[in-house]
Amino acid sequence: MSFELPKLPFAYNALEPYIDAKTMEIHLTKHHATYTTNLNNAISGTELENLPIDEIIVKGFDKTPIRNNGGGYLNHCLFWEWLTPNGKGKPQGDLSQAIDSAFGSFESFKEEFSKAAAGRFGSGWAWLVIKDGKLLIGSTANQDNPLMPGVGISGYPLLGLDVWEHAYYLNYQNRRPEYIEAFFKIVNWDKVSDIYSRHK
Repeated sequence: MSFELPKLPFAYNALEPYIDAKTMEIHLTKHHATYTTNLNNAISGTELENLPIDEIIVKGFDKTPIRNNGGGYLNHCLFWEWLTPNGKGKPQGDLSQAIDSAFGSFESFKEEFSKAAAGRFGSGWAWLVIKDGKLLIGSTANQDNPLMPGVGISGYPLLGLDVWEHAYYLNYQNRRPEYIEAFFKIVNWDKVSDIYSRHK
């Protein structure tokens, strides 16, 4: 089985002015495409090649090409689904209540998540995960995913933000906090809520 580069669920320019069309196009067709190709090459002919991606990144964690490219492939597949041109600003229903319970309020959650994203030195991701029924915030380096062992945060990813410079540099240059603030304008909270409902 080989993995394929997904199609975006929206046009390249659909997230403007928060993320520009050129960044979206390069991010998908260059960066994500490279992770996809390298992942397929890394698992070809191995015992991992017919497994789902979430198993591959765990079982192949000790193999750097699989860890890096498998994580890069999965993280980006998830990332596109977490974005929407029709952002509602805040989660609703059970997820909203869970966030309030875990962090005190949505604003407190946003502040803690933003801090994790801004404080990740170099390249990586900020995450909201669920583990044993609890919501947690943290970050990982490079293309590590919270499903992987020993990467600093553990759990099922409900929401992630790519803070590699390629995700924002054309618009924001070194102003990562502005990119993080813009991200909250385009979060697909319906998708996050759906994931939460299946893993709570």
